[in-house]
Amino acid sequence: MVVEDEFIIALDLSETVKDLGFQLDGPYADTEHAFIAIDRGMPDCAILDIRTADGDVYPLADALTDAGIPIIFHSGHVEPADLRERYPEAVACSKPCPPGQLVTILNERVKESAQSAR
Repeated sequence: MVVEDEFIIALDLSETVKDLGFQLDGPYADTEHAFIAIDRGMPDCAILDIRTADGDVYPLADALTDAGIPIIFHSGHVEPADLRERYPEAVACSKPCPPGQLVTILNERVKESAQSAR
């Protein structure tokens, strides 16, 4: 799942997810549509910007965390250390994040999710 309200960044993240062979859910520019999507089915992993078109992503992040979904925060609006306090299992990447770093993190998160689902 990709939740990002900046069009170019959302497109880039989406292409990265698809290029890695993962099924893409999104991108969603706001949490309202992302909540509708998770009501239909939970993703294997989520890449979330902190600020979306309809406010902060924290309620969505809380719901995903409660469901055991790995989260990668991809934002320039908050320090990674601050996110680790609230979401210790999540990974936080500050924008701009090198694409190779994001690819490595995404692969690790999805792999971990698949192993814990067994």
